[in-house]
Amino acid sequence: MLKRKIQNRIQEWITNRENALLVDGARQVGKTYIIRKCLKESASSHAEFNLIQMEGLASGLASISNTNDLIALLSLFTKNKLKKGSLIFIDEIQECPEFMTKIKFLVDEGAYRYIMSGSLLGVRLHGISSAPVGYLDTLTMYPMDFEEFLQIYNFSDTTKAVLQEAFQKRIPVNEAIHDKMMSIFRTYLLVGGMPQAVDSFRENGNLETVARIHENIILQYRKDIAKYERDDKKLLLGRIYDLIPAELSSQSRRFNYQSLKKGIRSGSVTDSFLWLENAGVALATYNAREPVYPLLLNRESTLFKLFLSDVGMLTTMYGRDTKLRILNGNEDLNLGAVYENAVAQELRAHGFDTYYFRSKKMGELDFIIEKDGSILPIEVKSGKDYRKHSALNSAMSVRNYKFPKAYVLNNYNVSEKDNIVYLPVYMLMFIQRDDSTLPTVEINSF
Repeated sequence: MLKRKIQNRIQEWITNRENALLVDGARQVGKTYIIRKCLKESASSHAEFNLIQMEGLASGLASISNTNDLIALLSLFTKNKLKKGSLIFIDEIQECPEFMTKIKFLVDEGAYRYIMSGSLLGVRLHGISSAPVGYLDTLTMYPMDFEEFLQIYNFSDTTKAVLQEAFQKRIPVNEAIHDKMMSIFRTYLLVGGMPQAVDSFRENGNLETVARIHENIILQYRKDIAKYERDDKKLLLGRIYDLIPAELSSQSRRFNYQSLKKGIRSGSVTDSFLWLENAGVALATYNAREPVYPLLLNRESTLFKLFLSDVGMLTTMYGRDTKLRILNGNEDLNLGAVYENAVAQELRAHGFDTYYFRSKKMGELDFIIEKDGSILPIEVKSGKDYRKHSALNSAMSVRNYKFPKAYVLNNYNVSEKDNIVYLPVYMLMFIQRDDSTLPTVEINSF
């Protein structure tokens, strides 16, 4: 059974929290599976309801006004008796966004506990007039990151400790370990992090089966676009989604509005890009006017790169020949777009908001993130010329930017020069958010 990092947070909620819990994320990232697993392991009394499979339940939930009505309705859709204190798990909650407005009084009444999950929640639940602030905890699931993928290789704590020490001390890894890790990372580029694809690959190692799973998920995403978005946006959204691989292969990797329609203006399509990002099927990395803290205040909302939510699906969209070249380690293949997608996906899974910086004078930094109270530039290099990075050199020399260090992710072993740390790309799994918390401040009276 595949393990996910989010399990600990769901288990902590089951044990300690009284609020309702919402687990959101894109379709097929494993939300339902992991919630069921946590409920089973906790041995909690619970009942599960699926708003797509149980016809009429969604419309019924929209009209309930108290706990008694809710339990009377749910009892008609289960053979199990709903005991007070039980956990009620409602899957595919996006079919009834109105239910979210009722969470406050249901939590206040306290007779039952509620956990919900569903696809495209960022889209369907957007704009609810009475958001249950303070009554709802939210967790977002992403495809499996690289460290989660490593479990199918029996990646040991000892191996992780050796790699982490090399990362922290900036010392080279044993070459045999490095070569094996790079081979696994190339495989990850093909399989990606969708649990169904990873599980299939673990069972039989068949990349053709994995590619078919990706194709089915992509087809489902296109159906979701047609099902949930307004009629006047469906064709445009589908076109944007299909263009992502080609736009990432351009020299700048930035999404060009003119690829959609000549003369189109950014303002007329901004909502469509936001829709895809909120739905979890795309990841936007915005340009920052200046690489200074805080990055949000420097964000340019009309300049961005749009990545797919899963690198395995990206390589599947590029085709079988590309996958074979990646698997064989073809050094003539430009993998810049694929590597950047993997990095964007990993950083987002680790909780980072991702930006890039482009200057006519200096050039472009692939990624910049807020890390440990400062800005960390990250360059991504898929070829042999990984030590050539004029834009990064220029940016590092600007005193106002105050970069303590920079990372260059590449195919080679660990090294360092002039506060630029060269890391094998698989070590991006160690770029984690600072988990520091704000202090408690004593309040003195006058």
